[in-house]
Order: sequence, then structure tokens, then C-alpha cells
Amino acid sequence: MTDLWNDLLACLELRADPSVTEPTTAFEGSNQQLTYHRLFGGQLLAQFVRAAALSHPEKAVRSLHVQFPRAGRSEEPVRYEVTRHHEGGTFATSTIIARQTPGVLATASVSLHTVEDGPDHQTAFDVPSVPGPEHRAELELIPWETRSITDLDTPKAEPPEYDLWMRIASVAPELTPALTAYATDLSLIGTGLRRLEGISQLDAGSAFTSAVTSHTVWFHRPFPSDGWLLLRQHSPLLAHGRCFGRGDILAEDGTLVASYAQEALVRFRKSSAT
Repeated sequence: MTDLWNDLLACLELRADPSVTEPTTAFEGSNQQLTYHRLFGGQLLAQFVRAAALSHPEKAVRSLHVQFPRAGRSEEPVRYEVTRHHEGGTFATSTIIARQTPGVLATASVSLHTVEDGPDHQTAFDVPSVPGPEHRAELELIPWETRSITDLDTPKAEPPEYDLWMRIASVAPELTPALTAYATDLSLIGTGLRRLEGISQLDAGSAFTSAVTSHTVWFHRPFPSDGWLLLRQHSPLLAHGRCFGRGDILAEDGTLVASYAQEALVRFRKSSAT
């Protein structure tokens, strides 16, 4: 595996602080070693999922809503402070604060749930076959196989939609939700920018600046142990300096395993947005 893969896995090995007492737990997480100008939000999402799971080992994370008030620094570990507000027989609720020396980087509201039996029905999704290897998509921050028949970075104005297939390498099942949350933060802004002529996410820092302000992931079902996942994305709105996008994560057989949504600041230079 690539160094990026090992680096990411190391970030998921959160270190518990034994000095913290109930109802709060605390963990420290290392950061990815990237050339990125700030901490990647996907890393924080993944670490939030792990902090919640470690704090509630009898339950699974079902929803995660994160606000990002401040950019993080890669040279300082992130501290995660988990406060458990409710721990019932089937549901649990916590808030998590991610901190560095300058202050709060992000906050998360987390809901957890045990597995229950019951009726199982969902809307049928039209899921195409996985594209062949000639459609390999090179996404810089994803260290596993990805494919797409859509050019995310096309300079032409196109519908703000993007389908990305991905196949995560074999890992312990408890890490798959965190790794999937990581991937949901990578291309929603780019999906929204597809509607604009002559601009793509490759123009970040020149034609526009961007920063994710909030991100939510809902985990509906256990993830398949192997095989492909389809991230089906759509951005219905780009307005007033903000971009909104959402997506569903589907298994190859059309099973809906997770959904997500994101709002981001997207501030254009006046001559760029048309």
C-alpha cells in the first residue's frame, strides 16, 4: 500500500487519555503528512467516527453532524473530547470537540444505535456496472482504487452530478465507516462547480477560495466486507458564497448503506464566476 494509506490508518489509531473521568473521554489523533495547506476535513470526519465508536463500544455510529469553525494545523496532534449525554439500551448521544492550541477546530453531534430487527424496505436505485480499469479516477487524497466515467474537473459547463466508484482495501470492519466518511469530504465542492464554464476544483486558490463549513453523514446499514461502493453525488445549489451538495453510498447490488450532505464556503474572484 502507499505511504498515504499507512499514514491514514495511523491517524485512526486514537490514543486514549486515562486522566479524563466520566462522563467525558478524550483521545489524541495524529495528522496526515500532506502538502495540503491545512488539515483535510476528511481526516477529522474519520477521527470523529473513531472517537465516537471507541467511546460507545456496544453501539454503532448512525449519524455524525460536524461544524468546522477553524482550520487545523498539521504540525500539532488533534485532541478529541467526547461528552456522553445519553447511553440507553439501544440509543446513545454524544458531542465531540476537536481542539488544538489555537482553539476549537470542529464540533460533532453523534447518534449511535444498536442493531435491531424490523421491516427492511428501500427505494430501488438504478446502479450501473462498475466501470472498467480504463476509467480509473486519480483522486489525490484517496489511497484506494477509484473509478468514474465522469470528468470531475472538466472546464465545460456540465450537470452538477458525479458518480464515483471506490473499493477500500481489506481492513478491520470497524474502520470501514471512518474511511468512508473520509472519502465523502473530497469531491462535493467539485461536483457543485461542474455547472460553471471554465472553472473546476483545480482552480482552488486562484479563481476561488473554499472551506467546508458543515458536513453530515448518516450510516444506514453495515458496510459490505469487500467489493465496490458507489458514491452518487448531486449539488442542487451554488449561491450567496455557499455551495450545497449531497450524496448516497450504494453497494453494487443497489443497497443503500450511507448518505451524506455538505455545505461549504465558495468565494469567487469577481471575474471568475459566470
